[in-house]
Amino acid sequence: MSGGTDATTDERRSPLHDEHVALGAALTSFAGWQMPLRYTSDLAEHTAVRTAAGLFDLSHMGEIAVAGPDAGRFLDLALVGNLSGLRVLGARYTMVVQPDGGVIDDLVVYRTGEQEYLVVANASNHVTVLDELRERAAGLDVEVADRSAATGLVAVQGPRALDVVLATAGVSADPDAPADATVGALRYYACLPVRFDGVPVLVARTGYTGEDGFEFFLPAEHAPALWRALLAAGEPYGLVPAGLSARDSLRLEAGMPLYGNELDRTTTPHDAGLGRVVRLDKVDADGRPVPFVGRDALAARAASAPARVLVGLQGLGRRAARHGYAVVASSAPDAPAVGTVTSGAPSPTLGHPVAMAYVTPEVSAEGTELAVDVRGRREPVRVVPLPFYRRPR
Repeated sequence: MSGGTDATTDERRSPLHDEHVALGAALTSFAGWQMPLRYTSDLAEHTAVRTAAGLFDLSHMGEIAVAGPDAGRFLDLALVGNLSGLRVLGARYTMVVQPDGGVIDDLVVYRTGEQEYLVVANASNHVTVLDELRERAAGLDVEVADRSAATGLVAVQGPRALDVVLATAGVSADPDAPADATVGALRYYACLPVRFDGVPVLVARTGYTGEDGFEFFLPAEHAPALWRALLAAGEPYGLVPAGLSARDSLRLEAGMPLYGNELDRTTTPHDAGLGRVVRLDKVDADGRPVPFVGRDALAARAASAPARVLVGLQGLGRRAARHGYAVVASSAPDAPAVGTVTSGAPSPTLGHPVAMAYVTPEVSAEGTELAVDVRGRREPVRVVPLPFYRRPR
């Protein structure tokens, strides 16, 4: 059932909905969708991704096709990154911002041809991003088309991800792909057309867990068959289906921002420590600076001292900080507030609580000891570098 609607909840269902039900998944409401929260336990699914592999349904994400002679120029004007300079079959993390620099959404953009791109937006912002892109395309020779309802998205993440993909029955080379391009040789943040049972599929070496992994974009009606094939191929390697709960704890350990937590319309990329994605140096064909939306505001922000800094916090006790909790200068009852937690949870990999928080610059140095107000009790924390976890090389 692709992009369908549940008559009782009025929420959309993934094309993999029946697969999740058959596997006994606990379903939850997320961005207007019914999605799997977990299948067995959060800890088991998280650990499988860190040690073997996990299989995720990401079909709730928004896929927007951008094509035409002005496609690259348009994305340079509409987004903060230099997308016209992206190689064919490359991928780039970028953002769409307001004129004042506030983040509307963070995106991954794939260049699928000389004049073709695929923009992947967060589920909660899919319609907003689509509307923004269509408005910003006015006067340019470019088509902006929503492909979300017709697209299934399945991800394999973990140290055994490549083994799983190479063992999956039905996955084969695409006759139109470069002759020397293979899934095994695919670089990080690159993509490749392949076939699954003869159906065109775009596979990308990208992810949101901090591990190696692959994401498969394919027609929604073929997603269940690919899901089952990946599960079967992955069983000898320890692959398990994983839900949104594990996805969130994995991305937190990897220090990856979540829209609505670390990023929102009041936050610039620089506030979130992601100023590197803003390309103030991009120029047009005549060598002039590209006047992309938000450029002036972001140039001013880049040149100014920060009012707040996104930091990692290591919990020194056992109680985890959570989104919205106050960060205070010390455990003393009268210690002033110095920031706010954006994401927090116990870290299954590290064995102690971790959190990300915006704090004032004077308390942002590594090693600074602070506290978080956890339901009226001040729990000690220490500022540590992000990410909390890096996969072994």
